Amino acid sequence: MAFVDIAGKTLHYVHVGQDHVATPIVFLHEGLGSVELWRDFPRHVVEASGHPGLVYSRQGNGWSVPLEGEREPDYMHVEALQVLPRLVDRLVGTPPILVGHSDGASIALIYAGAGHPVAGMVLIAPHVFVEELTSSSIAAARDRFEDSEMAVKMAKYHTDPESTFMGWADIWLDPSFLAWNIEEYLPQVSSPILLIQGDADEFGTTRQLEAIEDAVSGQTRRLLIPDAGHSPHLSHQDEVLTAITGFIGGLD
Repeated sequence: MAFVDIAGKTLHYVHVGQDHVATPIVFLHEGLGSVELWRDFPRHVVEASGHPGLVYSRQGNGWSVPLEGEREPDYMHVEALQVLPRLVDRLVGTPPILVGHSDGASIALIYAGAGHPVAGMVLIAPHVFVEELTSSSIAAARDRFEDSEMAVKMAKYHTDPESTFMGWADIWLDPSFLAWNIEEYLPQVSSPILLIQGDADEFGTTRQLEAIEDAVSGQTRRLLIPDAGHSPHLSHQDEVLTAITGFIGGLD
């Protein structure tokens, strides 16, 4: 395994397709994601597009250093404004293409909206504000976690599965998080964007996509996938891969 120290935190990362010389793709996982939980998706994107990839696990996820305490409402801002710029500078070196899923898509928007250059963004099930559907689905997931062997299953992919799960669920369900909103960053986002969401997403609605489309200054393209939930890149991989490959090809 490869690890890098960023902002005092030891993070697990993987390079995919290191022999490629095109613009690098940085993959930003969801709230309960990790390097391994992307499955083979990054490899397929790299092989289909001809662009090299960097996949990493954020603090508290995967084999990166566990959380040291409870998350604060600005945890995605911290990742986008303090960690990701250093990671890109250290391991990428040029303005990347960002592929973000859920929390990772929100982090990508904050990063680009704060003025960090990107070549383009693929945003899968992004969040720019908190919806009632999101909160209720996370509350239901927390109930299932406490009454099941989910922690045992998560231990295959996370150093401290209980801390990983609760670190995600607790902050999203904290009353102070209801005011979380990153729409102020959207007008400054000028790179091309591919928006992807399942029409049966249990954690968000197309209101998120509409807010992005209405506010960003760059061109957007939308792919809404019938009968897909929160992870369409896994459940409908061929369709998503085709869309991403075409999008990235248009950036070259």
